Amino acid sequence: MPMIPTLQHAYPYLQRLGYAAAPPPTLETLRELQQRHTAEFPFETLSTLLRLPVPLDLPALERKLLFEGRGGYCFELNRLFLALLQRLGFEARGLTGRVLMDGAADIVPARTHMLVLVEIDGESWITDVGFGGMVPTAPLQLESTEAQSTPHEVYRLESGEGQYTLRARVAGEWRPLYAFDLQRQADIDFVVGNWYVSTHPDSTFRDQLRVARTGPGWRKALKGGSFAIHRMGAASERHALADADAVIQVLHREFGLRVPAHPDLHAKIERLLAPAVAAA
Repeated sequence: MPMIPTLQHAYPYLQRLGYAAAPPPTLETLRELQQRHTAEFPFETLSTLLRLPVPLDLPALERKLLFEGRGGYCFELNRLFLALLQRLGFEARGLTGRVLMDGAADIVPARTHMLVLVEIDGESWITDVGFGGMVPTAPLQLESTEAQSTPHEVYRLESGEGQYTLRARVAGEWRPLYAFDLQRQADIDFVVGNWYVSTHPDSTFRDQLRVARTGPGWRKALKGGSFAIHRMGAASERHALADADAVIQVLHREFGLRVPAHPDLHAKIERLLAPAVAAA
């Protein structure tokens, strides 16, 4: 059975997204919600870095994202976003995908990404608010093979043999991001994918700090001690952060995160910075 979650705090959620009342379930609303969501709620992996649990029940997600000043990764961000869409009356369900970005071409990765399928007026759209530094900032028409513009990059969906591949045009090149199909997912499918991402020794999220956020004409990204601002149509601005205090300051100032008080936080960040410091 597909999950049918219920939000307890829809009004504070909508307030964070700039709405005083519930908007209608239209394509224009979906476009606005996706753009506002990626700007308001950062992608971040602090919990996995700190070996903290990453629960997917809605009360825990609402508490973390709406009241604790945190962000999250795909299973958290897209799960809560899906619940909001369903609460607003959208016909929507979650899908899982295999991340292809930065992966070897001959390896089939696990289903470690969550995205959302939305049906509007007989047309299918893909919406995603949780794909880190390359998250689309507008819904994409599923059955179109044409290039599709967003407020940031241009994307394209390719299909074949029941599978879709999402690509983004970056520096003139169509780079693969992830592949997915339309197989119906049960709650446990998201739980298993989330468990792998948050606990498996081979998960790249376990020993890395990744943070991303969008804004009008720009993307901000942090990986370890490297902070970058990518402006559409302009050269990127990059900064090497010297120590854990500088990283935490960027998390506050540039990403609007309320960093959790954890006794291992400084030590974990310093270990991430050590290779770069040694190379310098």
